Amino acid sequence: MLAVLKALSCIVGYLPLPLLLWSGRRLGRIAYRLDKRRRKITLRNLEDSFGDEKTPAELRAIAVSVFENMGMNVFELCRIPWLRKGDIAGYVSCEGIENLLEARRKGKGIILITGHFGNWELLAAFYGLIGYPVNIVVRDLDNKVADGFMRWVRTRPGNTIVSKQRSMRNLLRSLSRGGIVGILYDQNVTWSEGVFVNFFGRLACTNKGPSLLAAVSGAVVLPTFIVREGNKHRVIIGKEITLNSSGDKRRDMLENTAKITKVLENIVRQYPGQWFWVHRRWKSRPEDDPNRGTEKAAPVESGY
Repeated sequence: MLAVLKALSCIVGYLPLPLLLWSGRRLGRIAYRLDKRRRKITLRNLEDSFGDEKTPAELRAIAVSVFENMGMNVFELCRIPWLRKGDIAGYVSCEGIENLLEARRKGKGIILITGHFGNWELLAAFYGLIGYPVNIVVRDLDNKVADGFMRWVRTRPGNTIVSKQRSMRNLLRSLSRGGIVGILYDQNVTWSEGVFVNFFGRLACTNKGPSLLAAVSGAVVLPTFIVREGNKHRVIIGKEITLNSSGDKRRDMLENTAKITKVLENIVRQYPGQWFWVHRRWKSRPEDDPNRGTEKAAPVESGY
């Protein structure tokens, strides 16, 4: 079955890009109409986040863009295994490469922070293809065939997979050698995994791992995102996020998590149609929240 998926990826991946993206947008629009549950989650999230700033028509337009972006991501995923460094020119540009080079010169390793934004799988591939391979932290998929396919796609550009369940020791080892670690930072997590920080005006249970990893390793934390621009993409590498180091570990972790989260919110505000609003980002609630339910937080599948 894995061989079939790889063959299908080859067929789809070599389609002309305009046709591939048109098909993706159509797939996204169909999903928007048929997937009532995720459409409802998306519109609710958007209303809660932008209800005072945008009209219902504007929110619906953003929601459609979200589904279109996901559809295009599905088709572009099939291109990733067949991309070579020469294919990047004219397809993916980069803004802020000097920030990456400056971080590399410090020799303490780099933690790249990003989210389910734009085509995040292509973002990881970009780093591998230009010669800066990333240790990508992922959650293993329950379906072994799907997991094998995604690992194949993600490692073809030269990156390495690190399973979330046993990541800390491997990540510290890589960072100590000046390596690069990539972490998706925008999912709901359980109380044990996160802390509550402000995200779009509401408390969101947020992964505390990156802040703790940076504190232990001394690695540089860089935000990075990929923005879809028509048929092309632009990678943005932000400046180093200066983290607090007051000696109060709990306070530093909370404030640093909030800092990183704010960077994500800023980019999502600029390009709201390119973030993964279909996820129940605010599912976990603080104990004193009257709206708190009894369900446990369950993270969606994560790649880089």
